[in-house]
Amino acid sequence: MLIGELSRRTGVPAHLLRYYDSQGLLSPGRGPSGYREYADEAVVTVTQIRKLLEAGLSTPEIAFLLPCVSGTAPDLEPCAELLDTLRSRRDELDERLDTLAHSRKLLQDYITTAERRAGPA
Repeated sequence: MLIGELSRRTGVPAHLLRYYDSQGLLSPGRGPSGYREYADEAVVTVTQIRKLLEAGLSTPEIAFLLPCVSGTAPDLEPCAELLDTLRSRRDELDERLDTLAHSRKLLQDYITTAERRAGPA
């Protein structure tokens, strides 16, 4: 199938499909006209990519994990370093959440102080 058909079947814009291709996440063939031609399995692969992106993984991490992925859920097979990659990403997200929580608390403290100084509304 051509990129437009893959885009329609997955709901992913063609420019993102080209980006996934450039990141090594998709491997289309080339037809006689030079256009990208995708196998039917590309629909499942794009679904996997979208769900892994939604989980906060980067495209290099996804490229590393794709050989360990099956199904649209996606299901992850216990491949080498899979859990290390997932745990590392989770730990990075936890650090970012802690930083955001700290920033939010400081902002709330500033708001509370400013509201006290402003007096009753």
